[in-house]
Amino acid sequence: MITCGIDAGSRAIKIVLFDAQRQAVLAAGAADQGVQQDRLARQLYERLLAEAGIAHEQVTARAATGYGRNIISFAERTITEITCHAVGVHHVWPEARTLVDIGGQDSKVVRLGADGAVEDFAMNDRCAAGTGRFLEVMAQRLELRLDELGDIAARSTQPAVISSMCVVFAETEIIGLLAAGADPADIVAGVQASIVRRVAAMAGRQVCPPVAFTGGGALVSGMDRALAAALEQPVRVVPAPRMTGALGAAILAAR
Repeated sequence: MITCGIDAGSRAIKIVLFDAQRQAVLAAGAADQGVQQDRLARQLYERLLAEAGIAHEQVTARAATGYGRNIISFAERTITEITCHAVGVHHVWPEARTLVDIGGQDSKVVRLGADGAVEDFAMNDRCAAGTGRFLEVMAQRLELRLDELGDIAARSTQPAVISSMCVVFAETEIIGLLAAGADPADIVAGVQASIVRRVAAMAGRQVCPPVAFTGGGALVSGMDRALAAALEQPVRVVPAPRMTGALGAAILAAR
């Protein structure tokens, strides 16, 4: 049985094709999000089928998750992001008991049972200051690529203090720091620390080791170290962290 999981996220669409018998990923890919979410998702789906040599009729079930899940017309069912991330993390790392997901427009902390079931969760989808969007804003302001942030933050000797609770005002803070001659490395390190402090505050006492790190934020070098420091726990970035929700949706589609 081949299934498909579609994660129509706020910043990107991710799709996984999954072999339920072998419990193996056959193909996975991502595309930037846009206005025509269903069309973009279908184009990505068609491309992955072609690249993997899989015929349409071989895919027996499709499940969608993420912000745009109700727009994906070719999915037979929709599933919440929290459930899909939990299943995806449990598949790649069954020992994980907490997952932290830092996505483009929200962040989540989910406590998992031994069977991968969700026991409790906290979610921030009201403010971009604790999400990957903050990293994007900072990178644009500093004229850097996201993949450069980790190396630059590692050079910091005194991380800047970013106190604003809103990403708009925090950007103004960054502009002020630049005008005052602050080292960009200290600004990057300060922003990373600001994001993970918000995640740690949201997590409260829900953090039970081992801790898995997922989402696009996990792809930014240095964020895992910053998160581990904020949580005072070792943190492990799962394989293909941006695809975790889509993987979970594909696994659930088979059930």
